[in-house]
Amino acid sequence: MYLHQKKKFDFSDLFIFEVANNHQGFREHGLRIVDAMADIAERTGIRGAIKLQFRDLDTFIHPDYRDNHENKHIARFLSTRLTDDDFLAIVNEIKRRKLLTISTPFDEKSVEKIERMEIEVIKIGSCSAQDWPLLERASEAGKPMIISTGGLAIKDIDKIVSFFQHRGVDFALMHCVAMYPAPNDTLHLNQIEIMRNRYPGITIGFSTHEDPSNVNAVRVAYAKGARIFEKHVGIPAENISVNLYSATPEQVELWLAAYREAKESCGGDGERAISEKETSDLVSLMRGVYARQEIKAGTRIGREDVFFAMPLLAGQMSSGQWKEGLRADRDYVMRQPLTAAIHPADRPRKEIIYTAIHAAKGMLNESRIPLGHDFSVELSHHYGIDNFHEVGCVIVECINNHEYAKKIIIQLPGQWNPVHYHKKKDETFHLLRGELEVEVEGRKKVLTPGDTFWIPRGVWHGFGTRTGAIFEEISTANHSDDSFYIDRAIARMARDDRKTRLVNWGRHQFDEAEEPSPALFGI
Repeated sequence: MYLHQKKKFDFSDLFIFEVANNHQGFREHGLRIVDAMADIAERTGIRGAIKLQFRDLDTFIHPDYRDNHENKHIARFLSTRLTDDDFLAIVNEIKRRKLLTISTPFDEKSVEKIERMEIEVIKIGSCSAQDWPLLERASEAGKPMIISTGGLAIKDIDKIVSFFQHRGVDFALMHCVAMYPAPNDTLHLNQIEIMRNRYPGITIGFSTHEDPSNVNAVRVAYAKGARIFEKHVGIPAENISVNLYSATPEQVELWLAAYREAKESCGGDGERAISEKETSDLVSLMRGVYARQEIKAGTRIGREDVFFAMPLLAGQMSSGQWKEGLRADRDYVMRQPLTAAIHPADRPRKEIIYTAIHAAKGMLNESRIPLGHDFSVELSHHYGIDNFHEVGCVIVECINNHEYAKKIIIQLPGQWNPVHYHKKKDETFHLLRGELEVEVEGRKKVLTPGDTFWIPRGVWHGFGTRTGAIFEEISTANHSDDSFYIDRAIARMARDDRKTRLVNWGRHQFDEAEEPSPALFGI
C-alpha cells in the first residue's frame, strides 16, 4: 500500500470570472452575472469559477477617511456594499450552478467570512501579496490559494513562494499587470514562461486586465504556459455600465474561443502525436532503397549494392532505415526495392544502447541538469540488454571516494529496478524530475520532485517510474560488489552480464568491432 500523501488541488485549465464590484451593490445583478457565466461554462464545457471580493468595510477603511474623495476606491467600495446575506445568496447560487467558489479577502475578518461561507479557494490580490499579516491568516484557513503578482519583482515573488511553501499551502501564481485597463505593451507575457521555469511544480496563470476585445493575449498566455485564466466580467443594464477592463458575456465567449484555438494549436502539454496525414505527406517525399545489382538471399548487403531514390513504395525500406551489414531476406534483381522487413545481421545491442543514451541525454537536457565532463555512465540491464526498456536504469557516477558517493540515475518511462539491498552503504534518493515509486520492505511510496528518501543498508528496496524519472543517489562509499537481489536469477549473474559501462556516453566504442561485446564497453 502507498504511504499517505495529501492530494493536491488541480489548478489546471481553470477559468475565473471576477465579479469584483460589478454587482454594483445589488444582489440580483450579482446573481445575473453568476447565471450568465454559468450558462457559458455549461455551453462550452470549461471548468469555471466565480470570484468575489470580501472587505470588512467597517474596519477596512479608516473612520477618518470614509468621506475622503482623493482615493477613488473608497467611495466605490462603500457605494457597492453588499450584506453578508447578499453574499451568501450569491455563493449559494454559484454552488448550485456547479461553479467553483473563490474569494479575495482584503483583511483578516474577510478570511473568517470565507471560512463561514465554505468558499473553496482563496485568491490573494496583487495589492495584498506582501500583506504578511493577511497572508499568515489566509494560510491558516487550509484552503488552496492563488496569488496574483502584479507590480512585484522576481525577488518579491521568491519571498512569497517561500512563505507559502514553508507553511505547506497548496498554491498557484498568477502573472498580472495591475493596470486597469492594461495596454498591450505592458502585458509582459514572457513573464509567464520565466515564472514557470523558476517555480517548477507550481501552476502559473494569467490575470488579465487588457481591453476585453483583445483576444490575442489569452492565445499567447496559453502558449507561454499559463493554465489559469482570470477575467473581470460584468453585464450592462439600465443605469449600469461595464468598465473598460471587464468583459460582457459576448466578449467572454470570444475570449474562450481564442483560448480553445490556442490550446488546439499548441497541442496540449505532452509530446505531440504524429498524424497519419503528416506521415503520409512525408513518405511521399522520401527516398527508398533499391538494389544496384543482383543480390542473393542470405548475403550481406553493403552500400555499394544499393542506391537511394524516389519514390518510397509501400513496404519498402527507406533510406533512413538503411544500415550497413543487413542480410538479404531473399533474392533481389537490379533496381528492385528492398523490403523494410530485412533484419540486421548483427544483434541490436548497439541500437538499444544508443536509444537509451539518447533518451537519457534528452531527459537531462530537458530538465536542465548539466553533467560537465568528469563522469562515467553505466547501463543496468538485470534481465539482459534486450529487456532494458522494461527493467533497468542509466547510472551516471559523478563522485565516488572512500567516504561518500553521488550518482544521477535516469529511468525511462515504464522502467523498474528490481528489489535488492546493500550491505555496506546507506543511500538517499533526491528526486529531480518525474514521479518515482520506491518499494521498501514491501511498502510503496510515490516521490515527486524535491522529495528525498533514505534507505539504510540491509533494507530491501526497488524503484520504478511510470513517467520517467531523474534522481540523485547520495550515499556512503559505493562498492561494485554491494548489490544483492531478491531474484536469484539476477543474483547468479556476473556483474558484467547485467551492466554495460560507457566512456563519454559510449562515443567511438561501437566502431571497433562488428559484434560488440560487454568487454568492449568496460572502463
